[in-house]
Amino acid sequence: MFVLSIPAWGRRWPRVFAAFLAAAATLVAVAADAGARAGCASASVTTVAPGVYVRPGQHRVVFEAANVANAGFVVGEDCVAVVDTGGSEIEGQQLDCAIRQVTDRPVCFVINTHMHPDHILGNRAFKRPGVEFVGHAKFAEALGFVAATYLARAAEHEGRVLPDDYFVIPGRTVATELQLDLGERVLHVTAHPTAHTTNDLTVLDEQSGTLWAGDLVFLEHIPVLNGSVSGWLQVLDMLAAVKARRVVPGHGPAHARWPEAQEPTRGYLNTVRDEVRAWLKTGNDLRDAQSNIGYSEKPKWHLFEDYHRRNVASAFAELEWED
Repeated sequence: MFVLSIPAWGRRWPRVFAAFLAAAATLVAVAADAGARAGCASASVTTVAPGVYVRPGQHRVVFEAANVANAGFVVGEDCVAVVDTGGSEIEGQQLDCAIRQVTDRPVCFVINTHMHPDHILGNRAFKRPGVEFVGHAKFAEALGFVAATYLARAAEHEGRVLPDDYFVIPGRTVATELQLDLGERVLHVTAHPTAHTTNDLTVLDEQSGTLWAGDLVFLEHIPVLNGSVSGWLQVLDMLAAVKARRVVPGHGPAHARWPEAQEPTRGYLNTVRDEVRAWLKTGNDLRDAQSNIGYSEKPKWHLFEDYHRRNVASAFAELEWED
C-alpha cells in the first residue's frame, strides 16, 4: 500500500496559513481604522481632567457661526458619555471623530443639558445602535414650542433642506436624578426646576470633580434668560454647594474653578432682577426699561447688545406679576 508521508512543516502549514490570514486581517483593520481617523474632521478638544474632554465654543450668536456652545465627553472603562453635541450634524460628526482619536470605547450615552439648538443639533451624528439619549423630563415639551423655528434657522445656516426628523429627542428622561455607569466611572445627572430654561440638567463626574453645568453657568458670554431669573438664582444657590473642583460652563472657557465660576452669572442676574423690580415700582414701561436697566454689566460680557434687551424683557414679564 502506498503511504503519503507529509513532512512535519507540511502538517503545520494549515495553522501557519491561518495565523497569516489573521495577522493580515488585523493589519487591514488597523490600516482602515487609521485611514478613517485621518480622514475625519476632528473637533479640537481640551483635556480638563483625566478622561474629561471639552470642545470649547466661541462667543458668537446662535445660527450665525459654528461651535457656539461648549460640548465634550467623559471616558469610562466601558464606554463614553457625550455631554451636548453642538449646533449642527457636522459639529456632532467632528466631536465623534475627536472621541475616536482619544479612545476606541463606544459611545453609550448622549446627555443634552437643555434643548437650545447650539447644544443639541449634533445629536444626529450619534444616532446609532447602543447609544442612549438622555434629557430633562420637560425637554420634548419645550423643544416642541420652537422646533419649527429652529429647523428653519438651521436650514438657513447650513444652506440645505433639513429633514423633519433632524432633531433627536432624548428617549431616557430625568425628572429628579439619574446615575449613568460608564464602567468604573459614574455620572450623576440632576434635573433642575425652571432656571435658564424649563429643562436644565447638570452632570457631575465625581471621579474627576468636574461639574458640567450647561447654560446654568456662563463665563464671558452674557447669560441668556429663557426661563426664570428668580428660579435661576435659586438653582445657583443649590449648585454652589456641589462638591466639585471645576465646572464646564455652557459658554466661556473650557473649565473654571468651582464654585467661584458661578459668581459672574449670579451677579448679572441679581443686577437685572433688582433693577427690574425697582423699575416696576416707578410704573415705567418695558421699552424704557430695556434701554436703562443693567447697563453697568455691559463691560463684563461679550454679546451684550445681542441678548441683554431680551433678558430684561423676560425678567420684566416674570417679575411684573410677583407678589
